[in-house]
Amino acid sequence: MNAVKPANYAKVKAQQLQNVLYFAAKGNPRRRFHALYDKVHRGDILWEAWKRVKSNGGSGGVDGMNIAHIVEVVGEERFVNEILNGNYHPMPARRKEIPKADGKMRALGIPAIRDRVVQMATKMVIEPIFEADFKDCSYGFRPKRNQHGAIKHIRRAVKKGVYWVVDIDIRGYFDNIAHDKLMQLVEQRISDRRVLKLIRKWLRAGFVKDDQFYETELGSPQGGVVSPLLSNLYLNYLDTIWEKKFAETGTLVRFADDLVILCKTKEQALRAIDVLKAVFGKLELTMNKEKSKLINLWDDKQGFDFLGMHTGRYQRN
Repeated sequence: MNAVKPANYAKVKAQQLQNVLYFAAKGNPRRRFHALYDKVHRGDILWEAWKRVKSNGGSGGVDGMNIAHIVEVVGEERFVNEILNGNYHPMPARRKEIPKADGKMRALGIPAIRDRVVQMATKMVIEPIFEADFKDCSYGFRPKRNQHGAIKHIRRAVKKGVYWVVDIDIRGYFDNIAHDKLMQLVEQRISDRRVLKLIRKWLRAGFVKDDQFYETELGSPQGGVVSPLLSNLYLNYLDTIWEKKFAETGTLVRFADDLVILCKTKEQALRAIDVLKAVFGKLELTMNKEKSKLINLWDDKQGFDFLGMHTGRYQRN
């Protein structure tokens, strides 16, 4: 089967499929989708996935194959058709460490290009299903959402009267996502065994660092195409509980694993901390006490920073 189509054909078909899946999921919050793998494996979806991976750029994985080699030597059509017609098994990611702002190192897992394409195709199919469930408080790594929206959300809450802020840092979030609990959340919406098997394989594919292979029994490392979606799904558990039971306690604003809760009173802020501890316990996550803060905006001299925005104190009249 030839995966190459006219210029915009794959993009249009992908958007049509995503719209159908989104509205189907939105229309029935309890529906579990069982016929998805064939959609991931469609020629137009894989071709659009390749185009997106190609435009994103980035270095190659453990097999040493980069985008330039695929374009200039292998050939794009041949590369995509080999994925379409072959047996797929993910490779371990190539582990790379990059410096963080605080001087520490952040570990990135860089999948092979072939794995990135299949992950992108899978993400294109399953993302609209989970988007139907994601909450308005979440802004990170989502379609048509960004840090500017999160900042506006915070500013709206502050204007309504916020005097206490719970600023939370989750210790090693991406490296500590529990696979079994993540898959339980995935399975609330997806019952297609082949798609579930794909996701499990990526989670357990391991990584190579300094020519040494390491297994991954925990976490969804940053760097993978599908990791941001899975990490959002994991914390959507928090978003959902907060919206249903604790919205009156304070305003939750989350960008991936960065989150703040904006409260009117200290009592609400302390209750928010207790709720977060309980939810994190269920998710097997830990609050980083050194970086998490309770901030009194009224007459506080420091304020707080979130996504590069500084919110300062209120002055007493």
